[in-house]
Amino acid sequence: MNNSSQKISVVEKIGYSLGDLAANLVFQTLVTYLAYFYTDIYGLKPEDASIITLSVGLLAGFVFNPMVGALADRTRTKWGKFRPWILLTAIPLGVAALLAFSTPDFSYKGKMVYAAATYTLLLLLYAGNNLPYAALSGVITGDMGERNSISSYRFVAVMFAQFFVQVFMLPIILSVGNGDKAIGIESVMTWLAIIGTVMLLITFLTTKERVVPKPEQESTLRLDLKDLFKNKPWIIMLSVTALIFVTLAMKGGSYVYYFNNYVDETALQEFISPITNFFNSIGMNFFGEDPRSAGFGLFNAGGIIMMIVGITFSKRFADRFGKRDTYVVSLFISTVFILIFLMFPPKSVGLMFTSQIFHGFFYGIGTPLLWAMIADVADYSEWKNNRRATAIIFSAMMVGLKVGLSIGSSLVALIIGKYGYISTEGAVNVIQPETVSKGAKMLVSIFPSIPFFIACGLLFFYKIDKKTEIQIEQDLAERRKK
Repeated sequence: MNNSSQKISVVEKIGYSLGDLAANLVFQTLVTYLAYFYTDIYGLKPEDASIITLSVGLLAGFVFNPMVGALADRTRTKWGKFRPWILLTAIPLGVAALLAFSTPDFSYKGKMVYAAATYTLLLLLYAGNNLPYAALSGVITGDMGERNSISSYRFVAVMFAQFFVQVFMLPIILSVGNGDKAIGIESVMTWLAIIGTVMLLITFLTTKERVVPKPEQESTLRLDLKDLFKNKPWIIMLSVTALIFVTLAMKGGSYVYYFNNYVDETALQEFISPITNFFNSIGMNFFGEDPRSAGFGLFNAGGIIMMIVGITFSKRFADRFGKRDTYVVSLFISTVFILIFLMFPPKSVGLMFTSQIFHGFFYGIGTPLLWAMIADVADYSEWKNNRRATAIIFSAMMVGLKVGLSIGSSLVALIIGKYGYISTEGAVNVIQPETVSKGAKMLVSIFPSIPFFIACGLLFFYKIDKKTEIQIEQDLAERRKK
C-alpha cells in the first residue's frame, strides 16, 4: 500500500464531514422520530411499528451491510473504491428519506405495507451510502493522529445535524403544518433531502483515497471473513457498536414520549419561558407555540451543545491516553447521568436539564473515537494478516449499528405499548393511562443505561491501547514504504 501517512487539508476534512452531516439528517430523524412518526403521525399501533422497525432493521443489518461491504471492497474505479458509492446514492437516498416519512391515505394494511417497503428502501440506500462513507475514513490517510482529527471534524458535523433534528425539527413541523404534523414532516423532509444531496456531492468532490491495497493482494470474501473472525478487537467493537446504538435509539426515541407524558407542563413552561421569550422576541415564534415541544427541543439543545464542547477535548485526551481508555471513562460517566433520571420527579425540570448537559459533555468526549477505533481495527487486521479489507470491517460494524438501532427503536414502541400507550394519530386530547408516565421514565433511565454499562465492560478486553496503536502505525508505515 502507498501513501501511508498523509496530512489532510482543512478543506478536505470539512468536505468529508459534510457527508456525515447529510447522513445524520436521515439517521437522527430515524433515531428521534421513527417510533413517534409511526404511532402518532402515521397511525400504526405500537406493536406493529415495533415489528416493522425490528424486522426491516435486522434485514438491513445482516443482508444489506455485508453485501455492500463485499461489493465496495471489490470496486475499482478511477475515483477509488468508496467515493463512487457516495456519488451514486446521493440523490436516491434523499428521495427514499422523503418517501419513508410521507403519509399516503391507504387502508391500515396498506399503511403497513407502505411503511415496510419505504423503510426497507431507505435502509438499503443508507447502507449503500454510509458504509462506503465510513470506510473512506480508513483510506483517506494512514496517519492515526490525522484520523483522530478527521473524526473530530466529522462528529462536530454530526452534532450540528443532531442539533437541528432534535431541537428545531418538531417545532418547525408543527409550525409549517399549522398543527398538521403529517404535512409538516413531509415539507421538512423535502428540504432535508435537497440539502443532504448537495452535501454528499461536496464530499465526493473534496475527498481523496490515499491508502490503496497493493495490486497483488488476494481478495476473496472467504479470506475476508476468515480474517474477521480471527480479529478479536473486531468482535469486541462489533458488540460494543450494537450496544451503543441500542441505547442511542432507545433514549433518543423516548424523549418525545417523556416530555409528552411525564414532565410536568407547568414546571416546564416556567423553566423554559425566559428562553422561549427570547426566541419570540427575535421572530422565532414557532419555538414557543407548544411548551412540551419547545422543552423537548431545548432539552436536546443543552445536551448537544455540551456534546460539541466534549468533542473538542476528544483528540487531546485520545492522543495522551489512547482511544480505548478515553472512550471507556467518558462512556461510563455519561451513563451515570442517564441512570440518574430514575430519581427525578415530574417537576424537577432543572435537574433534568442539568443531567442532560453533563451527559452530553462526557458522551461527546468519546463520540468521535468509536469510528476512529474501527478504522484502527482495519489497520490491526492488515498488521496481523498482511491484507487489507477496509469495507468488510466497516460493513460488519454497520451490522452492529443497524442491529442496535433496530432493537433500540423497536423496544421504544414495544415497551411504551406494554405500558398502555394509545396511538394519537388524528385524535385530540387523548388521555393516556397513568402507567405510560412510568414507562416513559423507565425508557430514559434504566433501560438505556444497561447496554452502555455492558459496553464499558467489554472494552476492557479490547487490546488496541495507546502502545499498540503506535506499534501498528510504525510497522505499517515501514511495510508501505517497501
